[in-house]
Amino acid sequence: MKKDMQRILDSLPNLETMIREMRDVILTNIVMIGEIPSPTFREDKLREFILNRFNQDNLINCSTDETGNALGILPGSIGDRNILIVSHMDSVFDEEVNNTISVQPEYISGRGLSDNIIGLAAITSLPFILDQLKMRLNSNLIFMGTARSLGQGNLEGIRFFLKNTKINISNGIIVDGIKLGNLSYSSIGMARCEINYWVPEEYDWTRFGAVGSIVTLNELINRIQEIPIPNKPHTSIMFSSISGGRGFSNIPLDATVRFEIRSESGTMVDVLQKQIMDIASEVASNSGSRVETKILAKRKPGGISFSHPFAGAARAIHKTLNIESRITPNIAELSAFIDKDIPSIAIGITNTEKLTKSLEKVQIEPIYKGLAQLVGLVMAIDEGCCNEN
Repeated sequence: MKKDMQRILDSLPNLETMIREMRDVILTNIVMIGEIPSPTFREDKLREFILNRFNQDNLINCSTDETGNALGILPGSIGDRNILIVSHMDSVFDEEVNNTISVQPEYISGRGLSDNIIGLAAITSLPFILDQLKMRLNSNLIFMGTARSLGQGNLEGIRFFLKNTKINISNGIIVDGIKLGNLSYSSIGMARCEINYWVPEEYDWTRFGAVGSIVTLNELINRIQEIPIPNKPHTSIMFSSISGGRGFSNIPLDATVRFEIRSESGTMVDVLQKQIMDIASEVASNSGSRVETKILAKRKPGGISFSHPFAGAARAIHKTLNIESRITPNIAELSAFIDKDIPSIAIGITNTEKLTKSLEKVQIEPIYKGLAQLVGLVMAIDEGCCNEN
């Protein structure tokens, strides 16, 4: 192990202790971020808050772009390396939802904490943390709250930035709220699909076998489940949601299913996608329904290897901080970095516990360890410990 990396590892326990003393600022950022509604495509208010925070921490070039990303740069003393640290700003919750965040001595409760209030608060707090630690880096740190990441946003914010920036990004760190211990440095192939059935107004309900759209959708799902799924490469079809109908005494005229095809092989994703779309058309033809198929998002496999120095440094940081590493593939922001061949890792900051369908509880204590992990990764990249040669 390089001497520089060992020095970084030796400093981590003390860093965790020092970060714990910054509790008030960290919790304030969590509460402020959490109580600003930020549904996908409507992140404006939260973007303004993030940019204000970046300005308060004296970052330069605090700005936004055509997709609504929030950007700030902490310049390094040399500036020969650019590290991009991102966390998505958008949420699955609408403005009307109660966004109140409650802070107790040992935990925080509220909606959206894991996805992605904690992650966004981590990168928003990091400039302050580095300043308090009196840490002066050689590399430039680029902090970004990304817009339009979830659902039909389809990572538009981060993809736009990486496609159009003239900055040479050496490494990327993606910060998620959960789970502490997750390490993602590779992406699997994925297709996120939606199939809609509906019955035309002129439909002849006297025809033999005439059924509503829910039964038609059920036929499709049964047919999909009959598709042979290979063990190698590892492949799965995951149903995400099913909806349809208007209640009793009404024939269901429309129904929708959403699902994801995931595989270690991009080719296998394409094969299954075509097979399912063909089945959807066949089922529609047999039932007299109309069908609409959509591909909402796609990802291709890739990433750095287990033996890459960046991945090795992340595991060493976990071991030093007594964090149990869980190597998991990622199909979110990491895949955008992979498309541009930028060595990157996605990490989690803490763990959550479900209280209700949408309400979560987060223990405060693990957050400090999660932030020490983040600082350690930044230091490792800055010291050149994550270079392949």
